[in-house]
Amino acid sequence: METTLNMATNKPTLASRLMAHPVVRIVLGLVLTFAAMPLTMIVAAQLVAKPYRVAWPQLLAAVFVWFGYRFYVRRIEKRQPTELATQGMAREVGVGLLIGAGLVLSSFAVLAVLGAYRFGGVNAPSFAMLLPLAELVLVGMAEEMMFRGVIFGVIERSLGSKPAVVISALLFSLGHLPNEGVSVLAIASLAAYGVLQAALHMKTRRLWICIGTHIAWNYCVSTVFSSTVSGHAATDGLLRGELVGDALLTGGVFGVEASLIVVVLIAAAAAFWLRRAFAGKA
Repeated sequence: METTLNMATNKPTLASRLMAHPVVRIVLGLVLTFAAMPLTMIVAAQLVAKPYRVAWPQLLAAVFVWFGYRFYVRRIEKRQPTELATQGMAREVGVGLLIGAGLVLSSFAVLAVLGAYRFGGVNAPSFAMLLPLAELVLVGMAEEMMFRGVIFGVIERSLGSKPAVVISALLFSLGHLPNEGVSVLAIASLAAYGVLQAALHMKTRRLWICIGTHIAWNYCVSTVFSSTVSGHAATDGLLRGELVGDALLTGGVFGVEASLIVVVLIAAAAAFWLRRAFAGKA
C-alpha cells in the first residue's frame, strides 16, 4: 500500500513531462532568447526619435537577449550557463573574430585571383564604419544563443552530438530562406557555416568564440569589403570593389555567401574544426 502511494506521489505531472520534452524546450528557449529583440526595437521607436536611435537600442537589445538566454538556461534547463561565463570571454571572442575575418579575407583573395572580385581603392576610415557593429553584435549574440545554445544544446542532450550538428546546421540555413536571392549554393554555404559554428561550440563548450566568428564574418563582408551579406544590400565600407562575372563565383544577388568558393572554404574550415571537436570527445 505504501509503495503504491509513493509511486503515485512520484509520478511526473503533465507540466513536468511537457517541460522535459526537447521540442517544448527549444520553443521556450527561442522565445525567451529572441523576444527581446523586436520588443526593444519597437519600444525604442515609439519613445525616441530616429536621429537619437543610433547603436544604443541594438546594444540594449543584446543585453536583454543575454539575460533572456540565461533565464532560460537557469529556469528551464536548471543548470548554470557556463557557455556564457565571462572568464576568458575576451580571448575567445578575439579568436572567433580572427577565424571569421580570416575566412572572409581568404574568400575575397581567391575571388580576386580568379578575377571575380575587382579592387577599386580604399575609402577614408570614419567613425560611421563602427556603427554597424551594434547591430552585428545583437545579431551574432541572438543567432548563436538560439541555434548553438538552444537548438544544438537541446538536441545534443537528447540525441547526441552528430544529430545535433546536422539538425542545427540545417535549421540555421533554412532560416535564411526568406532572404533575397537565396539559392542552393547559399543554403549549402550557410549549412556549412552552421556546422563550423557547432564544431567551435563543441570544441570549446562556449558560445563566445561562435559569437566572435559571426560578428567578424558579417562585418568584414559588409563594412570592410562593402559587399552584400545574405541578400541584404551592400553599403559603402572601407574597401571599394565589386564582384563581377558568373554568379557561381560571385554569389549573385544573395552575395558572396552563395559563391562556390565560399562554400568550399567554409566546408574545409568546418571539417577541420569538426574533426578537432570529435577528437576531443574520444
